Amino acid sequence: MNIIFTCGGTAGHINPAIAVANMMKERHPDCNILFIGAEGHMEEKLVPKAGYELKCLPGAGLVRGISPKAIGKNIKVIGDLLGSIKACKKIIKDFKADVVVGTGGYASYPALRAGAKLKIPTCVHESNAVPGVTTKMAASKADRVLVSFAESAQFYRDPKKVEVVGMPVRKEFIQTTKEEARKQLGLDSRPLVVSAFGSLGARAMNYAMTDFMKLEKEAGFPFQHIHATGSYGWKWMPEHLRKEGIDPEQCDGLDVREYIYDMPIVMAAADVIISRAGASTLNEIGASGTPCVLIPSPNVTNDHQTKNAKILADRDGAVLLPEGEDMGRKLYDAVSELMADSNRRSRMSANLRKMVVLDSAERICDIIEELATKK
Repeated sequence: MNIIFTCGGTAGHINPAIAVANMMKERHPDCNILFIGAEGHMEEKLVPKAGYELKCLPGAGLVRGISPKAIGKNIKVIGDLLGSIKACKKIIKDFKADVVVGTGGYASYPALRAGAKLKIPTCVHESNAVPGVTTKMAASKADRVLVSFAESAQFYRDPKKVEVVGMPVRKEFIQTTKEEARKQLGLDSRPLVVSAFGSLGARAMNYAMTDFMKLEKEAGFPFQHIHATGSYGWKWMPEHLRKEGIDPEQCDGLDVREYIYDMPIVMAAADVIISRAGASTLNEIGASGTPCVLIPSPNVTNDHQTKNAKILADRDGAVLLPEGEDMGRKLYDAVSELMADSNRRSRMSANLRKMVVLDSAERICDIIEELATKK
């Protein structure tokens, strides 16, 4: 069996595809897997690190707006898109693909479109409560549309194609225990806070976490704290912290990184995680049962992160804080309250685990196997 996964842009699109690819390899050790992504994005790091071959396409996604600059850029994007579809046809033919699976991001559409044109079975997975542009474009030609939330089915024209499968996460998020995770990380007896705001990083939230760390320092570092700046934040935040009087190398229990590659271990060890509300991240949080404080990004289509976060908050699995003024102080107070209430954290953890489809990757693998027989 030859399977192409197509995804990219952010870890939220890439990690679910890797989770399903890993499961397919467990089921079919002799299957061949190829990833198609976009140049200059996180897939160039994450996919090879997971052990899979990656072919990258040039170009970028469409720009919203009707300014002359936006229109000019979109004309170029459309030209690149047509070229990418042609390139994907060749990749698919050369690989002799049996199925093409898309999980979002710029590269997904040309690969899925090329697969459909070649009569190769295709399926697309939408992680968010509200479908993104790529999913909407690909859904009409895809053989199956897979969604994380039952509420999402209403957004698609052909409900017969739609199946609720949840969000796939790597099994390590489900199986890693808190005790073994803390031991692997070499943590002391203090509770652990983890903060991360996407693979690229969020400038406003990195500034907020600077204020958070200053409050930690004033309090004598009552928590251990692992913070991921993201690729953009890594370029400026370490120096900014030092200017603000915080040198992570000299602060007991403070670990500032560009990206958390061992997230299943780190999340299992955490007592509280502070995060954006992308669907992939929320499912990883749910699978690990880690109490969380969520700050939805205000810069996403249809405010879908707020809708995602509200599902968890309404079921007492998360604290929801809109991004705004004095975020560092608000976050510090929210985390301190959670740390002081172990009963609430236990209740949140149980509620989170109830919300997650723990066999999501298996369900998607079943569908891939079914589609492969129809080629």
